[in-house]
Amino acid sequence: MELSVSSTSPALLKLNHHFLSKNSLPIKIPSLHFANDKKLPSFYRQTKRPSFLRKFASPASSSIAVGPSNDRLPADIKVTETQEPNSRVSTSLPLSFMEKPLCEIQIRLSVEVPPVVCEDCYKRVMNEFTKQAKVPGFRPGKDVPESILLSYVGKQNVQKATVESILKRTLPHAMSSVTGRALRDSVQIATKFTDMEQTYVSLNSLRYDVVVDVAPEVIWIPENGYRNLKIVVEIDSEIDAQRASEQELRQRHKSLGSMRIITDRGLQIGDVAVLDVSATKTDKDESNVQNIPAAESKGFHFDTEHGDRVIPGFLDSIIGIQRGETKSFPLVFPESWKQENLRGVHAQFTVECKELFYRDLPELDDSFADKLLPGCTTLQQVKESLLQKFLEMEQTAREQATDNAILDQLCKMVEIDIPQSLFEEQGRQLYGAKLLEIQANMKLNEQQLASLSSPKAVSEFLENQKENITRVIKQNLAVGDIFKRENLQFSTEDLVKEVENSIAEFKQHKQEYNEERVKEQVQEVLEGAKVLEWLREHSEIQYISR
Repeated sequence: MELSVSSTSPALLKLNHHFLSKNSLPIKIPSLHFANDKKLPSFYRQTKRPSFLRKFASPASSSIAVGPSNDRLPADIKVTETQEPNSRVSTSLPLSFMEKPLCEIQIRLSVEVPPVVCEDCYKRVMNEFTKQAKVPGFRPGKDVPESILLSYVGKQNVQKATVESILKRTLPHAMSSVTGRALRDSVQIATKFTDMEQTYVSLNSLRYDVVVDVAPEVIWIPENGYRNLKIVVEIDSEIDAQRASEQELRQRHKSLGSMRIITDRGLQIGDVAVLDVSATKTDKDESNVQNIPAAESKGFHFDTEHGDRVIPGFLDSIIGIQRGETKSFPLVFPESWKQENLRGVHAQFTVECKELFYRDLPELDDSFADKLLPGCTTLQQVKESLLQKFLEMEQTAREQATDNAILDQLCKMVEIDIPQSLFEEQGRQLYGAKLLEIQANMKLNEQQLASLSSPKAVSEFLENQKENITRVIKQNLAVGDIFKRENLQFSTEDLVKEVENSIAEFKQHKQEYNEERVKEQVQEVLEGAKVLEWLREHSEIQYISR
């Protein structure tokens, strides 16, 4: 089963991102990773530990929760901040950092934890084990001699738990320098857990390195070019409201009539023909004739009023054809044809007419109003209601096409180095939304869902959709940058309302959610809507039909 994201809908950005964000599956993405961990865990993986040691992660633990930074330490830790390759600045400071411009993509923090902090963490761990362990001969929660507790719990388990405790307590302090710059789910512990254990055991201190992706800089070419956008928006003729409402009325009129077999004449405009169609293409030297599978159809019901939906010249070539007759004629696929591999192809079509029908339609008057559109009493009311419906659709389509054109233009005006963690997060959101859509439409069984949810399936999606994911990220970052530059705002009432609506949807579908994350996603949606509104007002927009 193939998953894809349409490359023709750039507005996946913020407004459509509302659907993607809210409906993404609960992909478990660890907040921290060890250097030897896989970066793409299964959608539904959850780390479970034995109840006794649940508070203390083992070296195989895939993640470490970053605790609050207000946990006071008995001494300062030393943090050396270094930009990774292609960097320009390096500092070594005792938890006192200078603010630097957001020009680097990745930062390495080298953390040194003094013995006094390690000893304090060791005492906390022992206290926790004393509370949790049920040592024979001692009441739960009562003091147990250190040697007996170590023997019961296991010295190695205590050492691992102590290292884990040191990380949990010191990491928030070490990360304080990149607060506001670090990207979600990008924090990776570069030092192996076993190496940290050895350092702690031998020196009673700890050293470890943390690598974190930081927000990439959005470079506008030209600077502030978004303030003077000149946009050309192509509008499909199919979304013309007047024309669309007339076609809809015609279709509803047809549904009231009956089909009659034609026996005494050939095909005319307004008739319906049942056709067997085939086509071939020939090389220039006419030595290699090949079938065109995409143009083959058996029992094709062709409504002559829809001649604009087939290859140009097809309708004119079969006018007059009679039941049982076969016609052959050459046609050329236009350069605008949807299937790229057929554009400009010279084809020889063969059409056999199996049946011909004409429509016996009643003359429309007010008596048919309710059948044409329930609730209407006159034919004029039907026409007005249909026109209003398509006027609203036309406006929506025009706005969507405008947003798409604006976002395409923004994407071409920015240069951004995208961190891998940001690429993976966006890709997983798109994949999760697509998977949810498939699940809703096809009712996947557990085996199918497990297959599509595997790390391999996610990785293949990220690779196949690399260009599309990259474009969406660039659009997201460009819009976010404009929101800040122009000091745009949205109302608190809108935020509260949208958060409540989103949470209600999660509850309706019995999905897990994080309220804080939902709020962040809603803020992104509102920011995107506000920016697109601002850009429409400040851009020179020209509409053309295609």
